Amino acid sequence: MTSNMLRVAIVDDHPIFRNGLARSLSDEPGFEVVGEGASAADAVALFNEHRPDALLLDLSMPGGGHQALRSIVETDPAATVIVLTASEEDSDLFDALKEGAKGYILKGVNASTLVSAVQNVVAGESYVSPSLAARILTEMKGETALPQPAAPRNPHDDALALLTPREEQILGLVADGNSNKEVARQLNLQEKTIKHNMTRILQKLKARNRTEAAIFLRDARSRS
Repeated sequence: MTSNMLRVAIVDDHPIFRNGLARSLSDEPGFEVVGEGASAADAVALFNEHRPDALLLDLSMPGGGHQALRSIVETDPAATVIVLTASEEDSDLFDALKEGAKGYILKGVNASTLVSAVQNVVAGESYVSPSLAARILTEMKGETALPQPAAPRNPHDDALALLTPREEQILGLVADGNSNKEVARQLNLQEKTIKHNMTRILQKLKARNRTEAAIFLRDARSRS
């Protein structure tokens, strides 16, 4: 395989679905399926062995997909884990994103959309199935009262103060639901400049993904 292949691992406890997905991705130019598994333990083992560019993870499986996600992100905070599930529950969606998932895709998506989503996530974007994306925007804008873990003091307030005015401007646009490309267009900058700034923002905030960083900013502004 050439070095520019996108290496993917798949973990799902339904063998017919998993095998079909593996065949479909293997047929795509530029994709290599490096491993398959059926449990949380398999997910962790596959990640540690292969360090894939993306790991597609179901949530309903022996050992629990959420546990697998947490374990992988604890091992490598930069890991690209994309949840591929049938669950449309808010709790699964928001927990997965807070645990470090870079994408959340509902099963039933067509092959071309899945391929594009995986490629975009590996390139540094986040992806959530459109039918669920509005819930994230609503949550970030404070229009619903979803259960939040109690916190006596937000430890990210000091980290937010470390952001430069440009970084805070970029994060604000991301919090409004804009992609890197849209932010670049609005600020008349190159997309790679936005990606570079987002990497620095995530490092400063110790956030696992852009959604979590945007929520930190929203929470800080609501208290100011």
